[in-house]
Amino acid sequence: MNKVIIFSAPSGSGKTTLVKHSLEVFNELQFSISCTTRQPRGTEIHAVDYHFISPDEFRQKIAEDAFVEFEEVYTDKYYGTLKSEVEKIWNQGKVVIFDVDVKGGISLKKYFGEKALSIFIEPPSIAELERRLISRNTDDAETIKTRVAKAEEELTYAIEFDKIVINSDLNEAKLEIESLIKNFIKS
Repeated sequence: MNKVIIFSAPSGSGKTTLVKHSLEVFNELQFSISCTTRQPRGTEIHAVDYHFISPDEFRQKIAEDAFVEFEEVYTDKYYGTLKSEVEKIWNQGKVVIFDVDVKGGISLKKYFGEKALSIFIEPPSIAELERRLISRNTDDAETIKTRVAKAEEELTYAIEFDKIVINSDLNEAKLEIESLIKNFIKS
């Protein structure tokens, strides 16, 4: 059966670190590259980290029904999962792994149902989340304030996921993720 694993979390929870770890541990997994209209951050590369496209291109793909799911996270800041990306990975006999925002994760779980394992990565606290965002040094103070406010709302959706992993200790979170993935792939 074609399967997908969905990672969602508030920004700064350690989701991307855990997704990268999962990809290193499990050869069966293949990362699904999302589309976004935001600008690349830091060392991000087009078609590696994201497909970076304009808001007009994104809206055109919406009109073409090219997405499994999409979300306008902020005004003109879209994120979405291309159907063609999922099919390409399944055709290689791999399990799709998603790194998406919380609403995207809920949408993907609804779309894929039993084919999906949805994992919510939770920070140990809002204060720790804010500290992590500041230490990243990729966003200005106003953006961090917006992300923290959004995180508080996103935490209320954790119960809609199959599993919640609290990332207070990265090594423990990695072991918990490995166990969840191993059990899901083998089932």
